[in-house]
Amino acid sequence: MSELRKDPILDHWVIIAAERGRRPTDFKSDAPPDTSQSCPFCGDNEHMTPPEICAVCGPGREPNTAGWDVRVVPNKFAALAIEGDLQRSGIGLLDKMGGIGAHEVVIETPDHRAVFCELPREHLVKVLDTFVDRVVDLRSDKRFRHIIIFRNYGSAAGASLAHPHSQIIALPIVPKFVSEKLRAAREHYHRKERCIFCDLIEQEMAMPERVVCRNEHFVVLSVFAARFPFEVNIFPLQHQHDFVLMSPEQRQSLADILADILARYRTILDDPAYNLMLQTSPSTLPKPGHPEYWGTIEYDYHWHIELIPRLTKVAGFEWGTGFYINPVSPEQAAGFLREDAEAQGAGDG
Repeated sequence: MSELRKDPILDHWVIIAAERGRRPTDFKSDAPPDTSQSCPFCGDNEHMTPPEICAVCGPGREPNTAGWDVRVVPNKFAALAIEGDLQRSGIGLLDKMGGIGAHEVVIETPDHRAVFCELPREHLVKVLDTFVDRVVDLRSDKRFRHIIIFRNYGSAAGASLAHPHSQIIALPIVPKFVSEKLRAAREHYHRKERCIFCDLIEQEMAMPERVVCRNEHFVVLSVFAARFPFEVNIFPLQHQHDFVLMSPEQRQSLADILADILARYRTILDDPAYNLMLQTSPSTLPKPGHPEYWGTIEYDYHWHIELIPRLTKVAGFEWGTGFYINPVSPEQAAGFLREDAEAQGAGDG
């Protein structure tokens, strides 16, 4: 029998239609976009991108030349412009502002055919370090209220190039979806003086049917009210509201667990398209007229990563109701992901 589940943090419901009995092999994989001999992200093609913002490289390298490990460039087709003023205005109920923000591409390796989850740990840490550096730098711009890091893999997830890369967008507003999470976290903290995410992690680990894997610093949970099959969240075990606060040891552990869960996706789901979203605290700089805007965010919010394989499509019912139909129960999904790793000797570490 189908089951309605409510997300414990956000006020939305999903339909878990597990009687459909979908197994991982029932989903057709989505191959990454075709490779190209003229990929602008490849090493030696630095002239094909806008001038770089920064790069992780050895000493003596000239900007916009080969010899880098990780490279950050402005998105050539940016959704928002870095130059200009917000120019907030309105006509009655209709509000608008200038399309100001930042849109950057993090090119994760010069190797076009590299597989993200198979990169050495030290290289993955360089990618994470780059994320932290860019968030810190972008937050110094007082026009920006929120920064999101995301990775689209495969054409079904919106990737237009197969070369391993992520994107960073800085926004002049806090998006509604993020605001809803922040509001729910703040209300829970005001009632109980505890982080709602910490409470959720503790409860899930005490009844581990939805725990996929964990290591010293992180845990991967199959989402209780998952909107999509095999949707998981990655949480730091230690309470932390901001991604940039990670210690070097945590960054190494995050690199390990990211490689672990993405390798499980690659094996059991036949290398699916996916979206990865890093959800960290918005900028906590004081806002004009809102000196206490995020007064308790250090205590009530808990940064995390959302991972969604693109195995099903959103259609009329979802668009019309806001409900999602998931044909694989989160417990089944966690079991499949655990069993696959155990079968290959990976264990839960």
